[in-house]
Amino acid sequence: MKIENIKITCHDGFVLAATLYIPQKLKAAVIIGTATGIKRGFYHSFASYLAENGYGVISYDNRCIGDSIQNNINNGNASLITWGSLDMPAVMEKLKMSFPNTKYHILGHSAGGQLIGLMPNYKDIASVFNIACSSGSVRNMKMPYRLKAIFFMRVFIPLNVLFFNKSNSQWLGMGEPLPKHVAKQWAKWCNGVGYIATDFGKAVKTHYYNEINIPAQWIYATDDDIANENNVKDMIRVFPNMKAEIIALNPKDYNLSEIGHMKFFSTKSKQLWSLAIEWFEKNTK
Repeated sequence: MKIENIKITCHDGFVLAATLYIPQKLKAAVIIGTATGIKRGFYHSFASYLAENGYGVISYDNRCIGDSIQNNINNGNASLITWGSLDMPAVMEKLKMSFPNTKYHILGHSAGGQLIGLMPNYKDIASVFNIACSSGSVRNMKMPYRLKAIFFMRVFIPLNVLFFNKSNSQWLGMGEPLPKHVAKQWAKWCNGVGYIATDFGKAVKTHYYNEINIPAQWIYATDDDIANENNVKDMIRVFPNMKAEIIALNPKDYNLSEIGHMKFFSTKSKQLWSLAIEWFEKNTK
């Protein structure tokens, strides 16, 4: 396996930092779509595992996150919409150039799976494997976590945007600082129904959610306070023609203390990673 740090230029000229994982013998290729405010390095062990099993991989930092910050966190028109409509399509084109003549899959973690419907080149995707991907609707969360989510979305984010022109999500252990428009959309969509569907016909003028009919496996953990069963189904409804399968993982069944929203990618959860390989192999034939 070979690993290279690369740059990817989006349609609007913005340059993303990314990492390319090149297997010795290629089976297919995968984009790792990151969760909101999570840097690509978080997925390094998992990406390496995919490459060791024959899958070419690109992981990347969304614009204005991690190594994709250019001078200022708000310098790049960053929003959840541009992450899906500009960043993800550019990464897909780079994946095709790096690994030509093969099948292409997306592994979406949270936002990385939510935003696929904004990609104009979605037809290049053979299948989707989503982890902890849901609408994140606050109304579907259980107490007491729901109170924490209400505070974060309705108090913490608005005050941070007002006083700092960004959301200091890292203060609460919620990933990297978020550009102001990302934070505002995140709060708005999680307070709505169907996440991005909250802005259909408003901020979201063009999308492909109704057209996507590719096979997708949606994995969530029973101890995930955010991507619970109701929120996963709420997000799937935004993809009305997607061939979706839902699998719930109970940590106890795998002798794990927790999986939650983030721990699928922990090396402690490595026994779960074969689920992705099995899915990609099934949809690469």
